[in-house]
Amino acid sequence: MQQFKHALALAVSIVTLSGSVSLAQQPPSAISGAQKLMAVPASKYPGRVFVLPATLETTQWGWFDDAELPRLVIDSGDTVVVETMSHSHGRLWPGATIEELKKLRTDWPGRGPMSLTGPIFVNGAEPGDSLRIKIQKIVPRSWAANFNIPGMFGEFPKDFPEGQVKYFYLDADRKVAEFAPGIEIPLRPFPGTLGVARAEPGRYNAVPPGPFAGNLDNRDLVEGTTLHVPVFVRGALVWTGDSHAAQGNGEINLTARETAFQEIVLTITVDKAIRLQWPRIETPTEWITMGFDEDLTKALVNVRSETAKLLAEQRNVSAEQAAALVSKTSDCRVTQVVDIKKGVHCITAKDQGKTLAGQLPTAETAEHLVTYAANGDMNKAMDTASWNMIELLQKQKALSRLDAYSFASMTMDCRVGEMDAPEKGVHCLIAKSLWVR
Repeated sequence: MQQFKHALALAVSIVTLSGSVSLAQQPPSAISGAQKLMAVPASKYPGRVFVLPATLETTQWGWFDDAELPRLVIDSGDTVVVETMSHSHGRLWPGATIEELKKLRTDWPGRGPMSLTGPIFVNGAEPGDSLRIKIQKIVPRSWAANFNIPGMFGEFPKDFPEGQVKYFYLDADRKVAEFAPGIEIPLRPFPGTLGVARAEPGRYNAVPPGPFAGNLDNRDLVEGTTLHVPVFVRGALVWTGDSHAAQGNGEINLTARETAFQEIVLTITVDKAIRLQWPRIETPTEWITMGFDEDLTKALVNVRSETAKLLAEQRNVSAEQAAALVSKTSDCRVTQVVDIKKGVHCITAKDQGKTLAGQLPTAETAEHLVTYAANGDMNKAMDTASWNMIELLQKQKALSRLDAYSFASMTMDCRVGEMDAPEKGVHCLIAKSLWVR
C-alpha cells in the first residue's frame, strides 16, 4: 500500500510540476508502476481500459477537494471500470441499524454520506472544455438499503421523528427487488453522484449538486447515457459514488435504493468544441437539462433557461422563441428535494417533430396512483402532492407510515405541469404494476 501511495504522489508531482506538459507526454518511465498495473486488456471498450477499485486509499467520504491526489491518470477517450463503496466508507451494510447510521451523520458533520471513488485526472482537459462521460455498463452489488434518519434530512424531517432502515436483495436475474411480498420494484441502477471538481478550491461537502454535476440524483442517468459536464480545473478530476439501484423523482426521504457498484464502466472524452455552463445528459433519443436551487421554484426557472438554450441551439431559433417552446416540447420532472439544492430536470426529444410535453393526470388512472397539487410556490406544491401520496399509500395499500415514506422515495414520479401558469402544478405518480399480486 505504501508503494501505491508513493506511485500516486509521483504521478501527481508530474502533473503539477510539468506546467502545460501532460502526463501522456512524459517518458514511459515517468508513469507510475501502480497505474501500469491498473491497465487491463479489454478490447470491447474504447481507448485504453483501466480498473479503479474502491478502497480506503481510492475513495473519499462525503467531500470533494481539487487538491486531492488523482488515483488514476488517463487520456481522452480511455475507459475506466470503476468500483464503488457503500455509504460512509463502507459502513452501510445489511445489519447496520438506523441508530448506527444516524450516528455516522451526527458524529461526522460537514460531509455527505456518500463514498466517492477517484479522482480521475484526464489529460488534455482544461477549464472551459467539456467532458463526455459515457456510462457503458453498470453492475450493482446484491443488496441495497433505504433509510430515514429520525428527525433529520428528507422532505419531512419534523413529521418523521422515528427512523427506519430496510434492506433488499437485488435479483439480477429478474432485475427486480421485492419491497414486500407482492410488491416489486424494477432495478434501474445509476450513479447518484458523477461529476468533476468545482471551480472553487478547497474541500466541499459533496451533498449539493452544481455546475460541476456531482450529486445529481437523476434517475435517468442510466447505462447507455452520456453526461456532458463543463471542466473547471486542469485534468477535470472525475469522481463517482452514491450508487443507486432505483430511485423516485423526488427522493423524498433522502435516500434511494442505496447500494454499491461492482462496476460502473465510464468512457471519458474531452470535448473542446462545446462549452457548457451547466451539465446535460444525453440519451440515444433525448437531451436532459437540469436546474438547481435551494428554492424549487427557482430551480424550475433555471432549468427552463437551460432548456431554452438547448432548443435555441437545436432549432436555430431566437432566445425568446426558444423560451416559449419549453412548456410545449419538454417533459419536466422534480429530480430531488433533499440535497440542499433541489433539482428539476427537463427531457427534450432530439427529434424536432416530437413533443414530450403532455396532459398529466390529476387523479387516479388505470395505470397509476396519482396525487396532485398546485401552488405559486413549487416547494409547497411538491410538499402537498408528495404528502398526499404518503397518505394514499397508507389508506389504499395498507403500508405503514414509514414504509409509505420509503416506498414513495424509491418509486414516485413527480412531474411539473402548468409551467406557464401562476400556480405551478406537481403531479406525483406511482405505477400500479409494482403490485404484482
